[in-house]
Amino acid sequence: MELGTFGAWRSLRSITPAMAGEIEKMGYGAIWIGGSPPGDLEAVEEIIDATERIPIVTGIVNMWREQASAVARSYHRVESRHPGRFWLGVGVGHRESVEQYRSPMEKISEYLGGLSTAEVPSERVVLAALGPTALRIAADRTAGAHPYLTTPRHTRMARDIIGPGRLLAPEQKITVDENLERARAAGRVIVKRYLRLANYRNNLLREGWEETDFADGGSDELVDSLSLHGSAETVAQGIRSHVAAGADHVCVQAIGDDPVLEYRALAELLLDQRSTSN
Repeated sequence: MELGTFGAWRSLRSITPAMAGEIEKMGYGAIWIGGSPPGDLEAVEEIIDATERIPIVTGIVNMWREQASAVARSYHRVESRHPGRFWLGVGVGHRESVEQYRSPMEKISEYLGGLSTAEVPSERVVLAALGPTALRIAADRTAGAHPYLTTPRHTRMARDIIGPGRLLAPEQKITVDENLERARAAGRVIVKRYLRLANYRNNLLREGWEETDFADGGSDELVDSLSLHGSAETVAQGIRSHVAAGADHVCVQAIGDDPVLEYRALAELLLDQRSTSN
């Protein structure tokens, strides 16, 4: 099952079956469902039911909230009903939102072990990974890594760590809007939520950003890097920068008022360059 080069990332609360159908018709390679989908995967299966062939990936199921054994049962149910249509993305989430949070690497190892014991194929599991240790685990024990809130600078570093032959699928926020003030404000509203979380702050510091870039909802340069904006051509060029840096697949999260319109505008520029037909 191939994901193509460009996919659409939507939180569970911001996608409908009808939107999923539209995204599939545009030719995107995959739909990523974020916002910590429940481990029963019933909401995810509704999206699969509404589409014909496009792969659906969770981005991600939270390891602290959903038991590996239960998620594995859900995976096998979905796979039996929709063979070859589903990838399971998992991750540890954020220390600030999980009361029982402990060593994240220990939890990741334990959870992946549980999925393996329950016979979920490692080649159909993707790990949310930012730092070097998590990226190495993703390369060693899963199909690959799904970094969130990163720039092509991180993509280049991640590829160096995981090496060739493993999926690298970073998320990228975008808005197709040439009004600089409005587009930057929309990006800052979303980016500032994540700048309060230690794992993202630490990762951005590793990328080379400074603490001063986190003030007041993020410096203009940081916001513009994490949430691309401008004409469709400008945004498409920014998305392609991840591919040039080593990404196999870019998960495009449209944050504008009409995401379907944004995905359509980008499809006309990006999808004729897909490395894999869908």
